[in-house]
Amino acid sequence: MNKPLWQIVKFTLFSISAGVIQMGSFALMELVITDYWVPYLISLVLSILWNFTFNRRYTFKAAVNVPVAMLKVFAFYLVFTPVSTYLGHLAEGAGINDFIILAVTMLANFALEFLYCKLVVYRGQEDTLP
Repeated sequence: MNKPLWQIVKFTLFSISAGVIQMGSFALMELVITDYWVPYLISLVLSILWNFTFNRRYTFKAAVNVPVAMLKVFAFYLVFTPVSTYLGHLAEGAGINDFIILAVTMLANFALEFLYCKLVVYRGQEDTLP
């Protein structure tokens, strides 16, 4: 399997595992918190930390300055999080099921984050881990 395709496969698998963490934590919090945005934000942060840790090490194999790389990921989420939270709030107000909103948001996040990590966060630093 060629390298770019293998990266997509690994990113997908780690994203699925992060998605399980996000969905699970979201579902648990939905039991006690009625607003969409609170469980969404907390579960999003948990999945970001999980995904960043594993993708840096195993997908991109990048020996980058971790705080700098995390700041770049944080910059992505400074844009993505308020936009997705606001759109999720609008969708909830329109009567769309919270789990459908979450699934659509997670799919958008998956595609955008892969491109951002590949082209911005780890650009020129892939395969630098010993």
